[in-house]
Amino acid sequence: MKYKRVLLKLSGEVLSGEKGHGIDFERTLELANEIKDCLSLGCEISIVVGGGNFWRGKSNDQMDRATSDYIGMMGTVMNALALGDAFKQLDVPVRVQTGVEMRQIAEFYIKDRAIRHLEKGRVVIFGCGTGSPFFSTDTAATLRSAEINADVLIKATKVEGVYDKDPKKYEDAKKYDEITYIDVLNKKINVMDSTAISLCMEEKIPIIVFNILKNGNLKKVLQEKRIGTLVKE
Repeated sequence: MKYKRVLLKLSGEVLSGEKGHGIDFERTLELANEIKDCLSLGCEISIVVGGGNFWRGKSNDQMDRATSDYIGMMGTVMNALALGDAFKQLDVPVRVQTGVEMRQIAEFYIKDRAIRHLEKGRVVIFGCGTGSPFFSTDTAATLRSAEINADVLIKATKVEGVYDKDPKKYEDAKKYDEITYIDVLNKKINVMDSTAISLCMEEKIPIIVFNILKNGNLKKVLQEKRIGTLVKE
């Protein structure tokens, strides 16, 4: 395996299924089962989960931005706990760590402890983003990838990869098989926010963007089959 230790970035919407909001636990179980199947490849898997199925901070302009972001962090914790419960039902060892201390429901994030869990074969789910407001969960995924020395950051989306423009709006949208960090930044392509892309570029962390809604796609990515888009140097 080229990628021994991976970080999977999941949006909150992926857990909401067809409902589009909240948590569809049946869908969450299906996703956990697919990730469980990937553990048999010998990978160490960590996950950063978003909270967009509950709250989107930037859309609440009337509220203090920091307060809005903290509410969003609580949404990521709800998703992390639900996904963690799904793994437990599948007998997969799992730990939930949060960037904001809430000791009654999860571990506080400590880098060395997270790495130790991964080395023992446990799935580690990171909630609360970076633990600070004004940073997206994409940036949190990049930060955690760098801290745990992940070989790749895999971003799960609802489209096939990275396009030059929105494929939902434009039929002639062109999909990239590979693209550089610089091109993503210069062309302002909506893969991740610029802070996340810049950190990946600095730390030389490759990003793979793919469609998580197709069963088996995650395993194909880890087996280095050419699906999605690779963002690299």
